[in-house]
Amino acid sequence: MLTIKDIAQRAGVAKSTVSRVLNNSGYVGEETRKKVEKIIAESNYLPSATARSLSKQESNTIGVVIPEADNTFFGEALRGISEIVDKNDLTMIFCNTENNQHKEQKALHMLEEQRVRGLILTPTADYSSPTEAKQLKRVLDNLKVPVVLMDRRVENPQWDGIYYDNFNGGYKATEALIQAGHKRIGTITGDLRQIHGRERFNGFKQAIFDNDFSLNPRYVYKGDFTTQTAYEITKKMIASGEMPEAIFLSNNLTSIGFVKAIFEARMELGRDICCVGFDHVDTLDILNVDFSYVERDTINMGRMAMQMLLDRIEQPMLPRREHIIPAHLVLKGSEKKK
Repeated sequence: MLTIKDIAQRAGVAKSTVSRVLNNSGYVGEETRKKVEKIIAESNYLPSATARSLSKQESNTIGVVIPEADNTFFGEALRGISEIVDKNDLTMIFCNTENNQHKEQKALHMLEEQRVRGLILTPTADYSSPTEAKQLKRVLDNLKVPVVLMDRRVENPQWDGIYYDNFNGGYKATEALIQAGHKRIGTITGDLRQIHGRERFNGFKQAIFDNDFSLNPRYVYKGDFTTQTAYEITKKMIASGEMPEAIFLSNNLTSIGFVKAIFEARMELGRDICCVGFDHVDTLDILNVDFSYVERDTINMGRMAMQMLLDRIEQPMLPRREHIIPAHLVLKGSEKKK
């Protein structure tokens, strides 16, 4: 593979001269420029994006760090981000942390080395402890680029962010179950160590209290936003013989685990138990299951996050911005008895 050094040797010039021709920066005599350009054209030389970013101290690459690559929610968010990236002739490096803080730190250090132009980050944790918060700030400050937090907030954020209204999503879902006439209402929570998990659970509790219901601790099942945990919880709930009439499910993966256990027990939604989930689940549409849920336009959230990042890149002195997307309830029948 031809290098800048090879071109410089063929043209009889310094490597820095070739670099100036490639980046159209600095003075190069017209005759020398033509000579270098002729060699480049004849050899079909294509400079790497990394090499160019090193010479210009910047790149056209955006870093995106998400926690769950196998979750359709984040897959759709990436689609939205990618649309805006492509329209602006940028490139994207995407990293999956698998909800592991060590992998997150490793990804952020890698993106620092790649000299990305901006970062969209969905954190693995809420960084609520002072030590964790300082660590995150130090790593993000080292990047020296604009940052937008997407979907998951952290304690006392210093960066732009775009989130959904998790509290009102949990509230509206629970209220729909109450309005359907249910008295014994439960929930499979998300990870309560995460802010968005606590917000959805708090919305659930507030709806219960606002409607003069009492919260039965036996119907609060501690989940972690994963399919397997929700599946195991639901199987135990069924085996106990003491189930709530209706249940609020904290995310799409929780809904999948719940429905899987219900179907295995040959139970029917709307007959044996009612529910409202958080997030749309494509699989249930394919199976023709009438499933009620809190809808989030994830593709559009990705677009909005990327546009927010571009705004920050172009106008670094803008005040910090935070956008909360309202919750929207889609009722298809699983919230009420048939």
